[in-house]
Amino acid sequence: MVRVKGGMTTRRKHKKVLKMAKGFWQTRHKSIKKAKEAVLHAGEYAFTGRKNRKRDFRTLWIIRLNAAVKPLGYKYNKFINALKINKIEIDRKILSQMAVEYPQVFANLVKQLK
Repeated sequence: MVRVKGGMTTRRKHKKVLKMAKGFWQTRHKSIKKAKEAVLHAGEYAFTGRKNRKRDFRTLWIIRLNAAVKPLGYKYNKFINALKINKIEIDRKILSQMAVEYPQVFANLVKQLK
C-alpha cells in the first residue's frame, strides 16, 4: 500500500482555526494549539450569550413596562394580571415598544383596563 501524507489536510484545518482566531490576543492567534483552545471557548461563550440575550431583553421589557405603568397608577404584576383578565394578548416586547414610542396609545390601553 502506498503511504499517503496528510499535510494538506492538516494545513487546511490549521488555517481554518487560525482564521477563526483572528484578532485574538498574544499566542491565541498564532499558535495552533492555543488558537484551537481559544476558539472552542469562544464558541461556548457565544452559545451562552445567545441564550442570555433573550433573557436580557425580556428583563428590559419588564423594566420598561413597570416604569411606564407606575405613573398611571399600576404596578407591573397587577398590569399583566389585568391584561390576562381582560383577555388582551399582547406580548411584553410590543407593550414596551408601545410605551416608549406611543405613550398616549399605551395610556389609553391602561385606562381601558381600569
